[in-house]
Amino acid sequence: MVGRPRRAQDTAGMQVILKHWLEAIPDDRFAHLVKDATRALVRALQMRLAEHSVSFGHWAFLRILWETDGLTQRELSVEAGVMEPTTYAALNAMEKRGYVERRQAPNNKKNVYVFLTAKGRGLKAKLVPLAEEVNRVAVRGVRVADIAATRRALLAIIRNLARDEANSLNERRRVPSTRELSRLVSGEVRSSRR
Repeated sequence: MVGRPRRAQDTAGMQVILKHWLEAIPDDRFAHLVKDATRALVRALQMRLAEHSVSFGHWAFLRILWETDGLTQRELSVEAGVMEPTTYAALNAMEKRGYVERRQAPNNKKNVYVFLTAKGRGLKAKLVPLAEEVNRVAVRGVRVADIAATRRALLAIIRNLARDEANSLNERRRVPSTRELSRLVSGEVRSSRR
């Protein structure tokens, strides 16, 4: 695929994934199916957002701020489900593009709050219809009852896994940070070389 244009490579990649699900391993794990569906949805939205020079990472923060403007960086991180350094980097880029501004509250110099600018608020009217279009494309030809059943099933899965995570925290299991994982992996690499 070296000589093929990028879009042709992307389309070919999606065809390989589809063939995998239809022919090669039709009963592969559910998590893989959800991951591949998510990947396809994200890519479809990324292509549309790119036409407006907005990255998918910025989209996540814009969506949150359109609903609740004036959050701290930490609150944004929690809402988006990403680490604070990721949020910090995204906010720097979004500030340079004129989508957000950071301000301290007059009575609280410790916390910095993130607010949409007029430009950032204005993106909502352009970008939300793109996400709605992706949703329409994704469910084209799928019966309304099947969409509702899929939604119920996915919500049940999210609830079940949230419950499992809460129970795991009680057992002192947790999701390690990227830095911690890196140390663990490099430690394994060092010990396996001995």
